[in-house]
Amino acid sequence: MHPDDDPRRPDRGTPGFSRRAALRTAALAAALAGAGVPAGAAAAPPGRRPGRRARLRGVERQRRLPSPPRPPRLRPEPRPVGATALSAPTATTLAAPAPVTGAGLSTAATTLVLYDSTGTWGWLGELYAQQTANLASRFGSWTAMPVVSYTAGTLSSYTAVVYIGSTYDEPLPAAFLADVLATAKPVVWMYSNIWQLTAADPAFATRTGWTWTQYDFAPVAAVTYKGQRLSRDPQNQGGIMGVDVTDPAKASLLATATRADGSTIPWATRSGNLTYLGEVPFSYVDHGDRYLAFCDLLFDALAPSTPTRRRALVRIEDVGPDADPAELRAVADHLSSERVPFSVALYTRYVDPRGTYSGGVAQDYPLTSRPQVVSALKYMQSKGGTLLVHGYTHQFGTLDNPYDGVSANDFEFFAAHVDANDSVIYDGPVPGDSTAWATGRITSALQQFSQAGLRTPTIFEFPHYAGSATDYRAVASRFGTRYERGLYFGGLFSGAVDHKRLNGQYFPYAVRDLYGTKVLPESCGNVEPEAFNNHPARFPADLVATARANLVVRDNVASFFYHPYLGTAYLRETITGFKGLGYTFVAPSAV
Repeated sequence: MHPDDDPRRPDRGTPGFSRRAALRTAALAAALAGAGVPAGAAAAPPGRRPGRRARLRGVERQRRLPSPPRPPRLRPEPRPVGATALSAPTATTLAAPAPVTGAGLSTAATTLVLYDSTGTWGWLGELYAQQTANLASRFGSWTAMPVVSYTAGTLSSYTAVVYIGSTYDEPLPAAFLADVLATAKPVVWMYSNIWQLTAADPAFATRTGWTWTQYDFAPVAAVTYKGQRLSRDPQNQGGIMGVDVTDPAKASLLATATRADGSTIPWATRSGNLTYLGEVPFSYVDHGDRYLAFCDLLFDALAPSTPTRRRALVRIEDVGPDADPAELRAVADHLSSERVPFSVALYTRYVDPRGTYSGGVAQDYPLTSRPQVVSALKYMQSKGGTLLVHGYTHQFGTLDNPYDGVSANDFEFFAAHVDANDSVIYDGPVPGDSTAWATGRITSALQQFSQAGLRTPTIFEFPHYAGSATDYRAVASRFGTRYERGLYFGGLFSGAVDHKRLNGQYFPYAVRDLYGTKVLPESCGNVEPEAFNNHPARFPADLVATARANLVVRDNVASFFYHPYLGTAYLRETITGFKGLGYTFVAPSAV
C-alpha cells in the first residue's frame, strides 16, 4: 500500500462527552474575557438542557487525496516518443474508461481533462481528474478521458486542455504531444511526464525559455502565489519537479514553493499558452491550501477577462427540533443588525435512540412537535435567513454511526466506524441504501417543512458532507443546488463506483459537480473553540486567515458555517474579519 493511501480519519471525540454544553461555556468565557470578566467566572446559563458534541467539518471530515507515489528516479530519462514506459499497463490495470462529459454552470468554455490511468496507481489519476472536472464546470462543460485514449486533433474542439501527470512515465500518445506543441490554445500541465513533451521538441527550452530539471523532495510547507502564502502539507512526499527559467523574457514564474530552509523553487511556470505546475495540487488539501492557486489559474485558461469579486456566505449549522429558540433568535438578530443574509441548515426529526443525553430515556420527535422552534425559524426567515434541508434525522437508525446514534452527531447517508486509533473509517453506503431509501428520507424531511408552515427549501446539505453515489443522484433528482463540500468516488467515470476510494473537495466558487448539481461553496470551515477529533482549535482569526488566502482566487466566495450554541461573540468577530478583507455577504440565491 502506498504510504499516503491511508483511509483512517481522526474524526471523533470522547463518547458521551457533552460537547455542545462545553462549547457554550467556552464561548461565554471568551465573551466575558473580552469584557474584562476574569477567566473561570463563566458558566453554562442555568436551565439549559445538556448539549451534544459538535464536530469539526470540512477538509477535516473528508477524505484527503494522497500524493502520487514517489517517482523511481530523481531525474527521469527521456525516451523516444512512443517507446514502452516504465509504468506500462500490467495485468491488473483496468481498461481505460470511455470519455465522460459533464455540463457546466454556463456554456462559455469547454475543457478537455486528460489523466493517467495505467499501472498500479492509475486509479488515482481518475480521482484527480474528478476534482479538475468539478472546478472546470464553473466555466462551462468538460470532457474527461485517459490520456492513452487521446487521438489526433481532439483538443482542437475545446477552449483549453488540462493534463494531470500523476503516473511516472505514463505512455503518452505521440498525437497528444504533437497537438500540445502545435496548439495556440491554453494548456495546463501538472507534474510528471513533462520530459516526454520536451523530448518531442528538441528546441523546447530555446523556444519557451524554460525546462525541467529534476524532482525536488525537500520538505515544502508553503507556496506563494500573488504575494499570498498558501499552505502545503509537509506530509506530501510526492516531490516537486524543478524548473530552470533560462529566458525570463519568454517564461515567467507564477508561484514559488518555499523549502524548510527558506530557499525557494518554482511551483508554477508559464510560457506562451503553456502553464506548468510542478506537482498535482489535489493531494493533502487543507484550508488555505496551494490548491487555491490552481483554482485561480483556471481563470487564465478559461475566462481571462473575469473581473475581481469578493462575496461571502455564512450558514447556521445543525439546527433541529431540539434547538434552543433563544439562541436562534439571537443569531438572527445579530446577522440582521450586520445586514448579513444567511442560511440555516435544518434537520427535521430529532432522534436519541438510547437516551444518551436524556437520562436513558429514548427521544424521537419531529419539528412540528416543537412550535417554539418553528416560530424561531420563521423569525430567522424574516431576518434574512434561507432554510435548507440538512437531512432528515442526521443519524442512522439505532446504530452508532459512528458515535452514539444521536441526531447531529452521526452520519445519515453513509456508514462509518471508529477504529482503535480513535479515527473515523468511512465504510461505504449504509445498510439498505438505495434510490428509494434516500428519496424517502428527503420526502419525510420536506413533509415536516410543509406541515410546520415553512417555505419548501430548494437547497440540500448532506449531514457530515457524506453520502453514497446513489444518494447524491437521488438528491440531484429533487434539488438543483447543494451547499457543502462534495464526496466523490473512484469509478464515477466508468460507472463501476468504488466507495472505498473516495475523496472530498471544497470549492472557492460555485460549480456544477459530477452529480449534475450546482454546489455552493463552503471554503473556510467553522469555529471550533477547543482541540477536538485530533485537530487543533479554530477561532475566528483562523477563519479570517483562510478567507484571506482565498483572495488569490479572483472571483471567489469565502464561506463558513457556524453553530448557534456558540453564541454571537465568535460570530461577530468572524463577520467583522471577513468584511475587513473586502468581502460582501450575500444570500445563497445570489451565488
